[in-house]
Amino acid sequence: PATGVSIGVDRLLAALREKGSMGGVATGPVVVTVMDRDRMADYQAMVAELRNAGIRAEMYLGNPKNFGNQLKYADKRNSPVAVIEGGDEKDRGVVQVKDLILGAKIAESATHEEWKERPSQFEIGRGDLVAKVREIIASQSDGQAD
Repeated sequence: PATGVSIGVDRLLAALREKGSMGGVATGPVVVTVMDRDRMADYQAMVAELRNAGIRAEMYLGNPKNFGNQLKYADKRNSPVAVIEGGDEKDRGVVQVKDLILGAKIAESATHEEWKERPSQFEIGRGDLVAKVREIIASQSDGQAD
């Protein structure tokens, strides 16, 4: 009653990448981390704000108890940026924006002093979220062209 044929899109994409016919790894979405389940609406609002500005974004949906797992998830998704807003940041009207690409590059080769001089995490006003994320993503694509 229902038959069909598929070559398997995943296999096709893998073969194209292997042959060099397709670009490298695609940049994943910005990941908005979850620090407090009672504030899911706040986090979803950040995701909506980023998406409305044309930036791919998603909210972490796993267990928020282990923050390290949230950053590992962002790494697996090849996310360029993670957005962090705990209760303290919310009270002060700020968010933490972490440049995951720069952070990984610094961690590979930098000394502790170099790492301190080139921070990969920034505290910004909540209203500056979209502008800062755009700035970081632009600097990452400029750096990849080198």
